[in-house]
Amino acid sequence: MSLSILKVPFNGWTNNYLLSNGQVEVVITADVGPRILRFGFKGGRNVLCEMPGQQGNSGEKDWQIRGGHRLWLAPEAKPWSYELDNVPVNVTPILDGVRTIQAPGKISGIQKMMEITLSPKRNELTVVHLLKNTGRKAVSLAPWALTVMAKKGMAIIPLPAKIAHSQRLTHNQEWSIWGYTDFTDPRWTLGSRYLFFRQDPRRGPNKLGIAHREKWIGYLLDNTLFVKRFDWVDGATYPDGGVNFETFSNEDILELESLGPLVRLPPGRTVCHQETWQLFDKVPAIRTEADVDRKILPLLKK
Repeated sequence: MSLSILKVPFNGWTNNYLLSNGQVEVVITADVGPRILRFGFKGGRNVLCEMPGQQGNSGEKDWQIRGGHRLWLAPEAKPWSYELDNVPVNVTPILDGVRTIQAPGKISGIQKMMEITLSPKRNELTVVHLLKNTGRKAVSLAPWALTVMAKKGMAIIPLPAKIAHSQRLTHNQEWSIWGYTDFTDPRWTLGSRYLFFRQDPRRGPNKLGIAHREKWIGYLLDNTLFVKRFDWVDGATYPDGGVNFETFSNEDILELESLGPLVRLPPGRTVCHQETWQLFDKVPAIRTEADVDRKILPLLKK
């Protein structure tokens, strides 16, 4: 396989970059952002959400979710996290990909950047999220990478291995629960080894945060499996009660969100947070935890 980078139109935006290795492809726009608009098999379905009514537009006076993948600032607050990203960004080529750079935020003083590279030989996309403090004062923040998935899929969230009561008396998991979190919602399946969380166009907001040490999250959309990989840093402090993964869903979307550690970022310094994405096709239906063990874990070990 070889890697190609082409300038293409996409959903009404004219300045976009298509990276393809012949098997999978990703589209990054220069018209707004930084945003990744598409990730999918060549000629296949986009596993990322394309929010109706928000495609191809720019210059809006309020924040737009749009879909795709974006970079935010944590902890969440208004207008801090919702600083507008509705104007063009600078996109430049790098080895096996592109770098997209937003102008420094007028509210935060933070400049957002993403370095997006696609392996020429493997079904693997690397997204490095960078936040640079261009202001005059140190800022406390964490990088927050939010991937907005297409409707009617299911998140697959691995849990830590069980430890016998006789071996450990202290906890080994931390969850954060919001005021609208509801585990009676039928979108959830709370298992012994995995959590399943389904997107349902009939149901409103629900959310969960986890201190996630298992290093991968999946999203099954029909027979395509999207996998997001990211790290946990022992001893670091994380936002929202100490979590590095959050998932949110409503009628339109399901988000898979990873977070870096909270840092005190001095003027002129940059913090980075990395994710690796993969796609697998022809994945059979997943209904049980045993299905995950049999059908998904072997894919992840390849």
